[in-house]
Amino acid sequence: MMSAITIKLDRGIVLAIGLMSGTSHDGVSAAVVELDERSRPPARLIAFHTFSYPARFRKELLAASADEKIGAGAISTLNFALGREFGRAAIEIARRAHVALSDVAFIGSHGHTFFHLPPRRAARGQVASTMQLGESAVIAAATGVPVVADFRTMDIALGGEGAPLAPLAHLWLLADPTRGRVVQNIGGIGNATYIPPRARLGDADLIAFHTGPGNMMLDALASRISGGRLRMDRDGRIAASGHVNEPLLAKLMRNPYFRRRPPKSTGREEFGTHLVDRIVADARRMKIVDHDLVATVTALTARSIADACRRFIFPRGPVVQLIVTGGGAQNRTLMRMIAAELPNLEVITAADVGVDGNALETVAFAILGYQMLRGRQGNIPTVTGARAPAVLGKLTLPPRPVTK
Repeated sequence: MMSAITIKLDRGIVLAIGLMSGTSHDGVSAAVVELDERSRPPARLIAFHTFSYPARFRKELLAASADEKIGAGAISTLNFALGREFGRAAIEIARRAHVALSDVAFIGSHGHTFFHLPPRRAARGQVASTMQLGESAVIAAATGVPVVADFRTMDIALGGEGAPLAPLAHLWLLADPTRGRVVQNIGGIGNATYIPPRARLGDADLIAFHTGPGNMMLDALASRISGGRLRMDRDGRIAASGHVNEPLLAKLMRNPYFRRRPPKSTGREEFGTHLVDRIVADARRMKIVDHDLVATVTALTARSIADACRRFIFPRGPVVQLIVTGGGAQNRTLMRMIAAELPNLEVITAADVGVDGNALETVAFAILGYQMLRGRQGNIPTVTGARAPAVLGKLTLPPRPVTK
């Protein structure tokens, strides 16, 4: 008979691994996190790295994401293939951190969002749903560590958006007793969290939502104009060499998503390749050269962030700082544009306040896994619009106990 598997969750230090794959489809981000509720902040990053997908696999994943008629067999295969990539990333990040997997209490895996249709976007006859790929059983089998995964589904079941899920981590790591802060993550999609001064879980003014496009369209444009040589506009160099076309930018800002009130979330289905195709077609008709087009789409990210702050955040309370996290924080041109759009705020990066902004979203899933195993809420109803607070995630146990 199999002996019981114990999860090491004493009241002291807990080691965990967070895993995620974002809308940019770059690879698996992995973090080793030390959790200790007696400390402030209660989560400390030990190691972080993004393990790039093999070029061929990334191409297959991107193609599948854009194919509305992909078959069940292909989805099933991707689910297990992604699980293998996630398992490898967990093993390698533990090795880099000099941490034995037998000392890791659990893995919190977001997976890769393959499809996301929250209630407020579901048309008549559609059922709100979400699907994250990256089979947790494959991860648990590869590592011998319990895995908490599938965090979005319960929030969707309760009528919520199922996103964003990082605000709990923002509250843990970036709340300030005197200053109102906006934490603006810029990954493939942008999402903002408003943390009022002295914020606590349950505050009515603690909100978060997706602001719109982040780096996803910029990455696609950089690849197109370079014939596939570039995967991104590194440091915003292409945008810096161009000029913003205001008529095209004004047209793009008329997207109804920007006016929709939170709770709201979006993704590749709204700001993906089909929109890039339309933008490129418009640019050709308007005789906009490539560098100016990249500058204009960069300005779209900056202006949509500023517009979201003015519409939905500033009326709720004071804001002193906008803290940028994610890959967008490394785009100097984008950072300059955001600062110009919000001249009354201090626009800084997470590194300026002692937090690794690239790792923050990944750390969030270690925190959410911890909350699940403690039987505590992971969602924030004022953020997602869910009917109630809920424990998020599903637990997959490894096939046998971890032994030292």
